[in-house]
Amino acid sequence: MKVVEGKGMPLGRLASYVAKEALKGEEVAVVNCGRVIITGNSKSIEGDFQIKRSRIGSSQKGPKHPATNEKIVKRAIRGMLPNHREGRGREAFKRVKCYSKIPENLKSEKLFVLESPKKIKFTQVQDLTKKK
Repeated sequence: MKVVEGKGMPLGRLASYVAKEALKGEEVAVVNCGRVIITGNSKSIEGDFQIKRSRIGSSQKGPKHPATNEKIVKRAIRGMLPNHREGRGREAFKRVKCYSKIPENLKSEKLFVLESPKKIKFTQVQDLTKKK
């Protein structure tokens, strides 16, 4: 199992890396999902997120957007997979686990850290979930 550290990583790069590893057949766990960053202007990111959260769809059926840190990251990973409903995309999605902290059973594992970006404007995922 590959354990990926999410702290300070841009959401898109992290999601594409994890999706690629899952498609290869690797079990992947993403830890510290609340510390993953979304690059760009904070006000516009928060505004877009709140608009998505308030929109529920016709007759309250959906699509519903996630509200917790790990679900936001997992949804981004799902978007990087080919057809998450059937075939190899579904199998790869089952191999991905996301956690907001490091669970006890993964503390002994070595964390894989992707290179972090230069100084940029960003918002952390945990900041979006606090403002419901």
